[in-house]
Amino acid sequence: MFDLFDLFERIKRFISYDAETQFYYRHFPSLVKNAELIIRPMRRSDLKIVAAIEQSAYEFPWEPATFRDCYTVGYCCWVGEKAGQVVSYGIASVGAGESHVLNLCVSPQNQGRGYGRLMLEKLMEVARQHKAETIFLEVRPSNKPAIKLYHQLGFNEIGSRKGYYPAHNGREDALVMARML
Repeated sequence: MFDLFDLFERIKRFISYDAETQFYYRHFPSLVKNAELIIRPMRRSDLKIVAAIEQSAYEFPWEPATFRDCYTVGYCCWVGEKAGQVVSYGIASVGAGESHVLNLCVSPQNQGRGYGRLMLEKLMEVARQHKAETIFLEVRPSNKPAIKLYHQLGFNEIGSRKGYYPAHNGREDALVMARML
């Protein structure tokens, strides 16, 4: 079935550019220093910085090709931008009435400012727009700040995946969490 909303979103990815905002970021950065986080669809040109943020944030990061593949197949790929710089990203798949958060990250120097919450709320909003009823994600049990955020946003633990994540001493399990939308 042809999805007009999806087509519109893909077209916006290619033509979206805010010249006025970019002008102020470039020429008057002090005026936009405290600007709000802007969440927008990821562009192909964002893939390099997204991969760099991933490298800086995780011991076992995704490969750059994984981001490119997610973008190419049309997953819901979003970035958070502050003062013209990408500082966060989120990637989710949506289909068959459910959504799955595949990756959510905030650059280390911007963590603790609520950007992860804003990105997850955006991914939930997009999932609702695509008629998803449930949203799922996996998280390392050792990632206490993320688990706290997910609980605050109404996620519940529904299971675990044994040996899901690579770790220095073998593998680490994943908590599987879900929330009704």
